This record gives sequence, structure tokens and C-alpha cells, in this order.
Amino acid sequence: MAQPSFLPALPQSDVVQAAQLIQQAYSPSSVQVSSDTQRRLQQELFDIQKRYEAWGLVIPFLNHEDFNVQFFGAHTVQVKIARDWESFPPDDAPFLRDLLLELISHAVLSGKNKVILRKLFVAITSLALKLATGTPSGWPDWIVSTVEFLSSRGVPTRSLLEFLSIVAEEVESADLVGPRNPDDSAIRMQMKQTLLDASPLVVRAITGTISQPLWASHSFCLWSNVHLAVLSDITPLIPLLILLLNPSTPDAELDPDVFTPASDTLQEIMSCSPLAAGAGTATLTEPLLLWFDVWGSRILRSSSSPEHLTGCISFPLVPGSQQMRSQLIQGFLRLLLSYTGLPGYYGVDEEESEMTLGFWYLLQESLWGVDFDEDAEGRELSSSPSVEEEQNRMAVVHVVYAELVKVLRRKVAWPPQNVLESWTRDQVEKFQVYRRDVGDTLINAYYILRNDMLAYYLNDIQERLLHSAAQNEWEEIEATLHCIMSIQEALPLEDNPLVSQLFGSEILGNLPRVGQDRVRRTMLGLIGTYASWFTTQNKAISPTSSPSVLMNAISYVVAALPEPSLCLSAANSLRDLCDANRVALAPHIGAFGELHAGLTGIPETEKSKVLQSIASVIQALPPQEEIPPILAIVNPVVEKLVQALGSSSQLPDEARSVMILQLQTLAGVSKGLTRTTDSLLVLEESSPADQAEAELLRQARNDYRMVKLREDIFNAIRSTIEIWSGDASVSDALSDLIRSVTSLPSDMTLLSLPAGPLLGLICIACQRHLTAVWLSLAKSLVIQLDPPPPFAASTIKSSPNAEAIAILSDALPVILQTSLSMLGRPGALESNPDIVQAFFGCLDSVAKHFVAIFYELPPGALDCFDAERYSLVATCTFLETLVRRTASSDELGDTSTALVHQYGQPILRAVLCGFAGVAPRSATANLIELLSTIASKHPAETREWMNGILFADDFVESRATPEAKRAFVKAVIGSRSPKKTREAAQQFALIARGLEGTSFGYASVTM
Repeated sequence: MAQPSFLPALPQSDVVQAAQLIQQAYSPSSVQVSSDTQRRLQQELFDIQKRYEAWGLVIPFLNHEDFNVQFFGAHTVQVKIARDWESFPPDDAPFLRDLLLELISHAVLSGKNKVILRKLFVAITSLALKLATGTPSGWPDWIVSTVEFLSSRGVPTRSLLEFLSIVAEEVESADLVGPRNPDDSAIRMQMKQTLLDASPLVVRAITGTISQPLWASHSFCLWSNVHLAVLSDITPLIPLLILLLNPSTPDAELDPDVFTPASDTLQEIMSCSPLAAGAGTATLTEPLLLWFDVWGSRILRSSSSPEHLTGCISFPLVPGSQQMRSQLIQGFLRLLLSYTGLPGYYGVDEEESEMTLGFWYLLQESLWGVDFDEDAEGRELSSSPSVEEEQNRMAVVHVVYAELVKVLRRKVAWPPQNVLESWTRDQVEKFQVYRRDVGDTLINAYYILRNDMLAYYLNDIQERLLHSAAQNEWEEIEATLHCIMSIQEALPLEDNPLVSQLFGSEILGNLPRVGQDRVRRTMLGLIGTYASWFTTQNKAISPTSSPSVLMNAISYVVAALPEPSLCLSAANSLRDLCDANRVALAPHIGAFGELHAGLTGIPETEKSKVLQSIASVIQALPPQEEIPPILAIVNPVVEKLVQALGSSSQLPDEARSVMILQLQTLAGVSKGLTRTTDSLLVLEESSPADQAEAELLRQARNDYRMVKLREDIFNAIRSTIEIWSGDASVSDALSDLIRSVTSLPSDMTLLSLPAGPLLGLICIACQRHLTAVWLSLAKSLVIQLDPPPPFAASTIKSSPNAEAIAILSDALPVILQTSLSMLGRPGALESNPDIVQAFFGCLDSVAKHFVAIFYELPPGALDCFDAERYSLVATCTFLETLVRRTASSDELGDTSTALVHQYGQPILRAVLCGFAGVAPRSATANLIELLSTIASKHPAETREWMNGILFADDFVESRATPEAKRAFVKAVIGSRSPKKTREAAQQFALIARGLEGTSFGYASVTM
């Protein structure tokens, strides 16, 4: 094709040279090109493409014999239209349109690669969006006219449908407008109307080719357009689509190349078209039900089960169905139950049953969403047709879900051990995932069946217990227990006789306590899952009363603790039971003392959970009565920890393992002693009883035995930090322990340690080996140094006490000097993002609670803090807090401006450079908050700093013009609300990054 006169004419030598660059950069070659050379070649091509003369490369490149050069030619015309349209002469636009149409028809007829065709289709669509929008339109009816032109040139229907599908995609995601255009909605409606006008064309094209093998590509086009098509356009397609679902002959298997796209398109129609949500009952739903009635059972009996058979089944049940429709629906539900209960084990014998699980959730949701006749309220309920219909419908639904529960119980049963041994690891994992997915479906079934479902499970277990000697019966019982465990979250937290029966002597009492690890492990997990349910039982239990269901469960769990294969499950269940039922178990503290004495048979790794369980029960005792059992369980742990510290130099590996276990055990005990009620949620004034309890706790803490125990724990922590602060696992265990033994005053326990001395230890740890663990821990301790006031005392927060200020005055310089020195090393920022995040999180806590500390720092303490190097979310949060708290602090007086005057300009420079592209776009919102705070607190300085920074020669290179910069400064300074500042900053960021007027840019702003 000859070069048209309106495009630049380039010398042949330039065209050849550019083509050679493309071939060097992208063509496969025996000579390996280095990555630096590759980047250089790509940059050269990018520079060429940015020039206006690149228009002249399009036709020569498309005529080239090399595919990569052809692709670059198609890509160039797309890029030039999308990015450089403003530089193209408006009078030549019609000529470019005609040229593109010719290029497309020639490319299709000459057999160009589909990738190149797609580029050209996108290019013509982008051009149409430039020309067709506006009043009057520069290209009215562009879709229809394009199809007519291409058809007249002999372009096949398949290519026309591919073009139409791309049109639908591009119109939906087009960069039509920016915020300066007030006609946003009008233009988009204009484009959607263009698609609607073309819908009959799409339907006619598909109808003419729907029975041909090309259906797979045609259906994709239909997906893209169907949600915009009017009802009359879609309706003629339904019978044709359903016809494609049929096998070619009654005895033949389904053809996936035809069945799959037809099924997918029907799904799209049922979800995204005017026929969605059951609107097309007679047109779509009933014909599909009839198809399932004819072919569903046949396909089920065949050797292959198509994946998409269950894809187009999500339809709402319609009230007032006729008898025929009711029969079809019931037959359809039986078919779905058959697929849900396919013979064999999922993941081994079949993989189709899982696909039906989502349907039962949708069915249950749609049943809850059905509206019934509200006029029936004035009529007798017994004679109301709507009530009778509802009762009949729910009776059917009840039967269906009752059968579903039976089917799923059977499907989740493990095979006998001799069969399971032949499974691969992947098959076992797939079956475990399937069991969890079934649990979610059972929750939906419970909402329909309620206690009838529990009753069925319990009857099933009792019947099987009668002849449980057979191995497979234990696997069946385990499956039922798994189902009961799965529905726990749906059960209301109230007394339930059926649950009591489960944990009573009839069922729990008859389950094995020796061997049969799988069923016992499941029962242990079930007990832990139902731990909170036991709180609904009578709490007035004495050690001499008959065993309660709670003590039955405790006894069953404790019996499994010595067995290595069950110890983990048993320890977790015991912890959950004791944590949720502290008061009820407190009278049995003697039995837990016996449990502690018998811990020798329990693996060391699980002892911490068992001790945490015991500590939970101890917490329910009066404070003075807590002391002996706490000493009994904690002293041995501290002694082992001290012994391990003493042997660190001789046996470091063994000592390290022992230390970690003892630290974890101490943390578990501390967690167990912590009350389960969150004190921050208790808003009532403290009663005399609460005050008396607090006084008893204070007296118990002052007991010399507890004072010594806390000193021993503190000394052990200090020694561990001095020796092992650089070990990651030890640090994690120490962090967990320190968080457990520190608390707000309202959550104080007998083991709670003061935050101040521990913060001093953390500073030592930071100096020895700075990690994010220590900095995060420092943040927590800073918060505890400034606890909130008791609700009854005051709703106004008082200033921190002098002791806390003195502690932090010593700690903050250490944290600053250690962190900034480490992060100031080359590459440290990039390689330690966790430390950077934790460091600024710690500073943010200090600014919130002790802002005056920053003004007492030694001169130059923050000089090495370069705000531009730390352009991230945590930094912005800290700086915004610092500026805001400084401005609102009355105690600082005139000194409050010193920090801002010294560091305000570099901080603002980091903010503005971040807008211009230095910071990731994810930090833009935080940068805006910081800018808004600085501008509102220091407007005069902000104006001077912004002008000096934005118009400086060394300001970061960006797309922002001087006019855009001046408008930005004016908007920020003249703003009286954070909203206006945010809008101005967002607009400037888009302009500076070259994203103004793009859907990508504006979509990110509105997220």
C-alpha cells in the first residue's frame, strides 16, 4: 500500500534503520543481547515512536515481511492515536480514518497475525472515540459503518465479531474524559447508545454462524455485548444456544468445543443481561429446566461429566409455580443432588461434585430473598394461599436439604486405612480442602434445617456406635463429627439439649479413648470449636457434684494429652475450653493441680498451652488464692530458663531450644492470667465491688513471693536480651512474652511487669542488634507509658506523668541514634523495609503521646533524618502526627515553631517531590494529609516554601507546567477545607505524572 500524502514521507534508509532496531531488540538471534543493550534499543524505539514522523512508519512497517516489525507498525498507530492525538492535524482525521479501514481490511484478507489485527482493531476504536464523541459527532454510527465497510471488502464474519468484541471492551474502559469535562455522563451515554444501536448487528451475525465450529470465538463477542443488548435482541438466541448444548446424536458424548462456549454464554445471559435474576422465566429458565430433564440424567450416567453442566443453574425459584414447573424444578434438584453425591472419593475417583456446592448456597440465599403476598396479613393464616404455598415450598426445600446433608456426610468420610495408604499427598490435601468446602455448604443447610440437622447427626452416631467394632464405622462416625464441627458458627450461643446430648455419656462417653486417632482428633477439634457453648450451662458446679458436660469434655481432652499424635489437638482444645469457662472450672482447681503434676508425659512443645489452660482457671480465683498455684507453675519454668541461660556458652543450640520453649511457656501463662473481658469496652463506672477487687489484686501483687517472682522474670528477660538479642527466634519469643506480661493498669495481673524498665531493655536490644521486632515492641511500651484515664474519673486525657517522661527522654535518643545510623548506610532503606516501617511507627506513637519529648532532644538529633529518602506511608503518618500535635499542644508555647522552621521546608520538598513521581502512588493519600496539615497550621510558610520548591531548578522533572504549579499553590493556600486541598493535590499529582485525562489515573484517585 502506497504512502498517503497526509502522512510524513520518510527516506527508505530511515525506515530500514528503524526496522533493524526492532529486529535487533525483539527478533530471536543466535547472538545473545545483553540486558543493557536491550534497554538501550527499546529506549531508542520509544524515542522514535514519540516523534511526529513516526506516523510515516506505520504503512512501511505493516508491509514488512518480519512479524515483529509488522507488530510495531500496528502498535505505533495505536499509541500515536491514544497519546499524541493533540499534535495530529484535525483536518486530516477523516483521511486517517479511511486509511485505517483500508489497512484493517487488507490485514485481514492477507492473513496477518491475530495479534496485529487486535492492535489495528484497538486503534480504529480509539480513533472513533476521539471523533465520535461530542456534538455534533465527527463519526456518527461508527460501529455500523465500520462493519458495513469491512463486509463490503470481503472481511469474514468471524473477524467482524472479533472486531465487535474489542469495541465493547474498549468502550467500557475508554479514557473518554477528565475532571475538566462537565459532559462526562452524557458522552458515556452516547457511547453506550452506539453499542445498543449495534446490538442487532451483533445478534444477526451470531445467528447466521451459530451452528458453525467458529462458535467459540463468536460467543466471546456475545459476552461483551449481551449486557447492553435489549431484551428482544437476546431472545432469539436462547433456543439456538440451548440447541447447541445437545449432543450431535442421542448416543454421542458432548462436544466440549461447542458445549463449553454455549454454556458460558448462557451463564453470561443469566447474570448480565435483561434476562438476569429470573426475569426470563418462560424464555430462558423453563427451557433450560426442560433440557436438564431430558439430558441431565443421560449425561450423569455417561463416562464424562462436563464441567459446565452445573454452570447455568443459578436461577431464583419463582413463587406461584405451576405443577409442570414444580416437577421440572424438583427433577433439577434431584439431578444436582446426584452430582453432589457422585460415587467415589473427591480428588481420587471424581472431581465434579465440588462444583455444585456453590449452588446450595445460592439456593438458600434466594429462598430468603423471595417476597410473598403481603395482603395475606388480614386473612386467616390457615386459609391464606400465600401461607399454604410457603408451607408447601418449605416442605420441599426441607426434604431437599435433608437429603443434601445425608449426601455430604457420606462424601466427607475418609476411606479405610488400607485404601488411604494408596493415595498421594496431593490427593489427601485435595480431599481435606473439599471437606472444608463442604463445611461451608453445611452452614447453609443448617439455616434451613436447624435442630433437625443436629438430631439427624446424633441419631446417626448413636446407631453406628451400636456396631462400631467395624473399622469403617469409625470413619463414618468421624465424618458425622466433622459435619457437626463445621456448623458450630451457625448455632446460636444458647443452651441446646442436642448439644448436651453430644457431650454427654451417650455419645462422648462411648467414643474411644485408646486408638482410633482420626475420630479422636476430630472430636478434640469439635470440643475446642464448641468451647464457648459450654458457657451456656449451669455455672454452679461443685467438685462433689455429678460430672457435667463440661467436665466430661475436659476429661476426654486430658486423656489424649500424653499421646504424641493427639497432644497438639488436645492441648489446643484444653486451652480454648479453659479460656472460655474460667469461672465454671475454678472450683476444680485441685484437679488442674493434679494435671500439672502429671505433665511429665506431655511433649515439651505443648506444655505451654497446657499451662496457659491452667492459668486461665487460676485467673478466676480470688487474687490471694492465685498466688500458690502461680508459683507452682511459673517457678519451675523460670528456673529452667535461668539454667539454659547459664549453659548458653557450653551448649548454645540446646540452650537456645530450651529458652524458646520456656519463654513461650511464660507468655502462655501470662495470657491465661489475663482477663477475657476487654477493659476498654467496659464503660460503666467502677462499682465498690470492682474497687475492692482492685485493692485485693494490689495486695496480692505486693506479696513478697510475687514481688520476687516478677523480679526473677525481669532478670531472666534482661539476661536473655544481653546474650540472645540477635537471634530471630529468641527475639520473637521474647517479644511475645513482653507483650503478654505488660498491660494497661485496668488489665493488671499478678505477673504484669512495668513498661518503663522493659523499654530500657529494648533500647539495649536495639543497640546490640536493631530489628523491626524491637522497634514494634518499643511502640507498644510507649503507649503503655501513657495509659488512658479510667472512664469514671475523666473523659479528658491528662498529661503524662513525670516518671514516664523521664523514661522516654532517655529512650528516644537511643532509638533515634541507633535507627537513623543504621538506615543511613548505603542500601539499608531498600533492604530493611520492615525496620523503616517499625521505626516510623514507633516515632508516631511518641508524637501522639509525648510530643514535647521531641523538643527536648539534643541539638541535631534529627539532622540525619532526610525526609526525601523516607517517602512512604509510615513516614507521612508520623510527620502529620508530629505537626498536628505540635500545633495543638499548649505546653510547648513559642517553642512549638522551632521544629517546623528547622525541618518544615525539607519535609514539604519531600511531599511535593512525592506528588511529582518520586513516591509510589499508594502513598499519595498520606502525602496529601501531611500537606493539608502543614498548610493549615503554617499557611504563610507553606506559600513561601511551595513557590521556592516547585520553581527551583533542581525540582524533580515532571509533566507539570509553570501554570499548573501556580494553580496548585493558589489552590492549597486559598483552601479552607481539607477536601479542596485533597482535590488540588490529586489533580497536580496526575498532571505531574502525565496521567491527566486517563481512566487509569482517575480510577486510582476515586478508589
